[in-house]
Amino acid sequence: MESIKDMVKEKYGQAALKVKDPQGSSCCQCTPAGSCCPDPITSNLYDPNQIESIPETAVRASLGCGNPTALAELKPGEAVLDLGSGGGIDVLLSAKRVGPAGMAFGLDMTDEMLALAEENRRKAGVENVRFLKGEIENIPLPDDSVDVIISNCVINLSADKDRVLSEAFRVLRPGGRLAVSDVVTRGEIHPEIRKNILLWVGCVAGALDENEYRQKLESSGFEQIDIEPTRVYSTEDALSFLLDKGIDPETIAPQVDGKFMSAFIRAVKPGI
Repeated sequence: MESIKDMVKEKYGQAALKVKDPQGSSCCQCTPAGSCCPDPITSNLYDPNQIESIPETAVRASLGCGNPTALAELKPGEAVLDLGSGGGIDVLLSAKRVGPAGMAFGLDMTDEMLALAEENRRKAGVENVRFLKGEIENIPLPDDSVDVIISNCVINLSADKDRVLSEAFRVLRPGGRLAVSDVVTRGEIHPEIRKNILLWVGCVAGALDENEYRQKLESSGFEQIDIEPTRVYSTEDALSFLLDKGIDPETIAPQVDGKFMSAFIRAVKPGI
């Protein structure tokens, strides 16, 4: 059976190739295979002024559910790491925020995405960027080496989130900040409902309940944890897709409405 990691790698690779095809488009990470942007999860995440100097292929390869660079409060001279950096949009935006004295790392396990990201870096003419090949469960950086960790709708895709958060804690310097966008759930969700919603939002496949997310962060050692919903998804968001699957939206509305959301998740590694 194909593992979750293999499926994610294949999907990322296909999305990178589609972006480089002038006639193609990027298939959104948080939608079912074959569905593409725009959709209520991945669309309209960036201010047009923010991305006007970013290569079009980086924008088209944006597969996230938020804009962590806008909320991470990056400062000049900081080192920032993007977990699951894809085509590099958040890395390039971060590099601008931390300036020449800072550094922006992007970590991805997919060769096609890494090649696309490096091409986008060259097009943007940004020097304070380094893309790394690896898995978010095993970050190829030393202990206490970065000031900020960002991620955009990627942690939910890991089958070992405890390991991801433990690794994030390890590489952050004391006082370092975690500032990620991710999909979370709220309240009890019937297994059959969750199964059907998977067809709408691929990211829900591994989305944690917001309380469980908080507990895992605490177990990893993080403090000052805050989970702030940024987009709460309703049945109306999924209406057109659900109708194609023989599902009665009116029946499931009370169990779906308001229970799936994109959120901005903040946490801090205690200082010395």
